[in-house]
Amino acid sequence: MKNKSKTVDSQILSRLYGHGRGWVFTPNHFKDLGSRDAIASALKRHKQSGLIRQLARGLYDYPKTDPELGLLQPATDAIAQALAGRDAARLQPTGAYAANLLGLSTQVPMKATFLTDSLARTVHIGKRQIILKRTTPRNMATAGRLSGLVIQALRHVGQQRVDKQVITQLERVLDEQARSQLMKDIRYAPAWIADIIRDLAVRGKSE
Repeated sequence: MKNKSKTVDSQILSRLYGHGRGWVFTPNHFKDLGSRDAIASALKRHKQSGLIRQLARGLYDYPKTDPELGLLQPATDAIAQALAGRDAARLQPTGAYAANLLGLSTQVPMKATFLTDSLARTVHIGKRQIILKRTTPRNMATAGRLSGLVIQALRHVGQQRVDKQVITQLERVLDEQARSQLMKDIRYAPAWIADIIRDLAVRGKSE
């Protein structure tokens, strides 16, 4: 039994080192390595040794460290990916977080919301909230693509607040390939966002 525990321990260590520092995970990421109790015991030991850190119930990371700052906080996207499950349910950043990722907002939101086709869930990590919000297949059609990020960010900004500065920033981050993908995904955008997408496509051709 003791040797079996060592095997689970070493296999978990191997997976941690394989992903590298900054990896955020749940016990489910190791369910192929042993029983639920064996995995829980191994994670408890690695937590007590300081190798891994518990962020919330059932959520851990293999933290990055800085010589001066010590343990660093995990990336928001890494936390969301872990919450979505090891079998990688699709995620789509939305709201203020989407706007920040595109540079349309300099404010890093303490509440990051992701649309998902998986289970809805909210996790508190320090002052941050990571929210997975279950949505319709239509809203997930552009998940994982820059076009999805643009549509969700513009929804957050709002039609009345889209000004020259917003358009200029989008022009800066969208290359020819991204603009082409936007045109392919235009059917998933509200009418007013579709108008902006067409304008961006025209601007891209005239450059």
